[in-house]
Amino acid sequence: MKRIIVAIDGYSSCGKSTIAKALAKYAGYTYVDTGAMYRAIALYTLRHALTEEPAIVAALPSIQVGFIQVDGAQHVTLNGEDVESQIRTLEAGNRASMISQIKEVRAFLVAQQQKMGEDKGIVMDGRDIGTVVFPKAELKLFLTASPEVRAQRRFDELVAKGEHPKYEDVLADVNDRDYRDTHRAESPLRQAEDAIVVDNSHLTPDEQMNVIYDYFNRFQ
Repeated sequence: MKRIIVAIDGYSSCGKSTIAKALAKYAGYTYVDTGAMYRAIALYTLRHALTEEPAIVAALPSIQVGFIQVDGAQHVTLNGEDVESQIRTLEAGNRASMISQIKEVRAFLVAQQQKMGEDKGIVMDGRDIGTVVFPKAELKLFLTASPEVRAQRRFDELVAKGEHPKYEDVLADVNDRDYRDTHRAESPLRQAEDAIVVDNSHLTPDEQMNVIYDYFNRFQ
């Protein structure tokens, strides 16, 4: 069976990680959540009260981001500590969106991500996978959904975790992140010319996965 690189990009709260995990399991591939890598660095800056760009860049050599398996699920580590739950907050997400605009941070993580894909057989999701990290990936998917649908999904996730957000605040956060992601100077979110667009606003989880499995199987 031919092993390929699958690059999945798209807007926040489009289910990129869920889709990438399912596809990796289906294909027997390695899954890499690049957004979690940025969130881990964001968590480090929050813990150490690093707000200025020079200080964040200077700290990069002291940061090690990795992945471990916990009860069959992939967790992110920060300097050896399992921080999976700590990086999934709105605060960490917002900080990650901000620090991802720093050129040195992106170069630091892109180099690691490209090394992970040297042997192919990998599914990676993020904002610039098909445009910067793996511009020659065999299969590129670009996920999208309306801001309102994505905000409702994020709202439901936070409620399920016991938090008490306001939908209006979550929608505003989604729109703010969209703007930052698409307007940043370094590797802005954009659809690669050869990417396949999947709008899952009105697709059930099973429907969207059947569509994506079909695209993948065309390479086998």
